[in-house]
Amino acid sequence: MANLFPLLEPFDTFRLKVGTLHELHVEQCGNKSGVPVVFFHGGPGGGTDPLHRRYFDPAKYRIVLFDQRGCGKSTPHAELRENTTWDLVADAEAIRSRLGIDRWHVFGGSWGSTLSLAYAVKHPDRVRSLTLRGIFLIRKAEIDFFYQDGTSWIFPDYWDEYQKPIPVEERGDMVTAYYKRLTSGDDNIEAEAARAWSVWEGSTSKLYPDEGLIERTAGDYFARQLARIECHYFVHNGFFAYDGWLLDEARKKLQDVPTTIVQGRYDVVCPAKSAWDLKRALPRADLVIVKDAGHSAAEPGIVSALVDATNRFATLP
Repeated sequence: MANLFPLLEPFDTFRLKVGTLHELHVEQCGNKSGVPVVFFHGGPGGGTDPLHRRYFDPAKYRIVLFDQRGCGKSTPHAELRENTTWDLVADAEAIRSRLGIDRWHVFGGSWGSTLSLAYAVKHPDRVRSLTLRGIFLIRKAEIDFFYQDGTSWIFPDYWDEYQKPIPVEERGDMVTAYYKRLTSGDDNIEAEAARAWSVWEGSTSKLYPDEGLIERTAGDYFARQLARIECHYFVHNGFFAYDGWLLDEARKKLQDVPTTIVQGRYDVVCPAKSAWDLKRALPRADLVIVKDAGHSAAEPGIVSALVDATNRFATLP
C-alpha cells in the first residue's frame, strides 16, 4: 500500500492579485524542474494544508498549490463577491501563465474534483491528466442528499446538531435557510450557522468519525470560510448553465484526457453514484472504489490509490 511522501516545505511562495478584490496565496514545492501539477483543494472554501503537498513524489513533480478566493491565506477572508467557479478557473490560468507552465497535471478531490473538471473542460489543451477523488458534480440531487435528506438517515445524531440553528418551519430547504443566516450581516448569527454547517461536514467525512477533524471544522476561522463559500456556490448551482452541465461537458471534451477516479465506497458527502456516472461518461477513465473508506483524502486506502495514480502519471509525456 502506497503512503504519503514525507513532509516538505515550499521552495517558492507569492501573492497574486486577481480581480478587484482578491489576492491569492500560491506556493510551489518539490522539484523546480519537475513535471508540473496543480492541486485544487476542496470546499469550496476549504483552503490548502501541508498534507496536500504529500500526494506527489517531490523528486519528480513541481507541485503548485493555491488557496482559492476567500479562504486559507488568500484575502479577503470568506469574501463572496467576485467568487464564482469561472473566477477560480481564470485564477488557475493566471497562475499557470505567471509560472510559465505550458501543460500540467490536474489533481483535485471533492469540490476540487468539480473545479478540476471545470478547468479541464474550459482548457483541455492545458491538461496532461486528471486525478480526481470523491466526485462532486454539484447536481441538485447530490446537494439534497447531503444537506437535506440522505446522509441524515445514516448520521441522525449529527443531523440533529446540524438542524439546530434553523427553525422547524424553514427546514424544508436547509441550504436556503443557512444561506440566509450565513449572509445576514450579524456576526453572532453567522458564526453559529457556520459552525454547525462546518461540523456537519467534518463529522461525516470519514468512515470512522475523527474527533480531531471535527474539532478543526468547529474553529471559527475555518468554519466561516467553508460555510459561507460553500453555501454561496450551492445556492447558485455551482455557476453552471444547468443541472448536469459539468457531466455533459466532460463527456464531450475529456474523452482523450488520461483520468483516474478514486472513490470511497462509503462516502456519504459525495456518494459513489457521482463517480460511477463520471466513469460512464468517460469509459476510458480508471475508477478505483476503495472498499473501506468514506470521503476524506486522508483515509489509508484513498491515500494509496491517489499516490499510485500520481506515480503513474509522473511518467506521462
